[in-house]
Amino acid sequence: MLELSKISVVLPSLDPDDKLITVVNGLLEYGFTDIILVNDGSNPNNLHYFETAAQHPQVHLLHHPENRGKGAALKTAFQWFLENRPDGYGVITVDGDNQHHPEDTRECALRMLETGNIVLGARTFNQADVPSRSRFGNKITCGIFKIFVGMKLSDTQTGLRAIPRSALEQLVSIPGDRFEYETNMLLFMKAQSLSYEEVKIRTVYIEENKSSHFRAVRDSWRIYKLILAHFFKYTASSLFTSLIDEALHAFLTFALCDVLFGWKLSAVTILGARLVSSLLNFFLNHKFVFHSSEKMLSALGKYYAVAFPVAILQFVGTEGIYRLLNVGEELVFLRAVYHMLVMIALYFVSYLAQQRWVFSRRKK
Repeated sequence: MLELSKISVVLPSLDPDDKLITVVNGLLEYGFTDIILVNDGSNPNNLHYFETAAQHPQVHLLHHPENRGKGAALKTAFQWFLENRPDGYGVITVDGDNQHHPEDTRECALRMLETGNIVLGARTFNQADVPSRSRFGNKITCGIFKIFVGMKLSDTQTGLRAIPRSALEQLVSIPGDRFEYETNMLLFMKAQSLSYEEVKIRTVYIEENKSSHFRAVRDSWRIYKLILAHFFKYTASSLFTSLIDEALHAFLTFALCDVLFGWKLSAVTILGARLVSSLLNFFLNHKFVFHSSEKMLSALGKYYAVAFPVAILQFVGTEGIYRLLNVGEELVFLRAVYHMLVMIALYFVSYLAQQRWVFSRRKK
């Protein structure tokens, strides 16, 4: 068996009960020899659980004087590991509510040691004892991750994660102090093309997860705004460059109306405005929307390889269809609705193509 002594268990906890002792004893029983336990500003009435756990020589206890959030507790433990475990291969994060079986924890840790990948313990949500809010929430979040981030995950909120040292050195510095930090970890893994895999684990919910400190509205908003951040920025970039396109078209028309006439004037003004606005859109998407490390010329070629077909599809899907079906101007409402649907569809096609191809990075 690969050596578990090279793996440190990171165990953040807030206001625990006797389940914390069960978790620590289970980890020790299954061969873990180094547990970094973080008290994230717990109530004084709950501190004796930490003191009991810390009686084991394998447990190192860290304290936050006040509650800072799960993300902050994880980063405190990560930083301590990097500074105090120079020979450690990596860590595995575990929740303190006894919902991660120590056998699953060991399997994920060994898998990381074997492959060098980040390993995510993925639960199954189609069981009868899974709370409906958890089942529904996970399906929604996984769907949004797949569409807007391009990551196919079966459990986006798992707290069981095995992380090698090389990735930990990067993850310790990313933003987020509460539950959104775990989402930021996934987004960073995607952005940096870090290799990861999922390992199926048991799905355990004790008293319908009543001990969870997850705040449904506030924490969900923090998570979803991170997932949709690229799309929001992409939309802002598109709107801004559309305004620039319209302004340039008007300016060129005014400036060249005494020099060019008819179709020549239209061609020059439209193409000139579109060239400038598209280059600006490319630059904004490259640097500020997708934060891509793809080389400029390579990304630019792929950008126009998407932009030209989309422009052709837009013309064929609107003007071409109108003329083919002989749809007159009198059907202005239907034309407007159809035009809007075509534009929305192509907008999403362009977004997905840029996210997953134009500005994507190969896996490390």
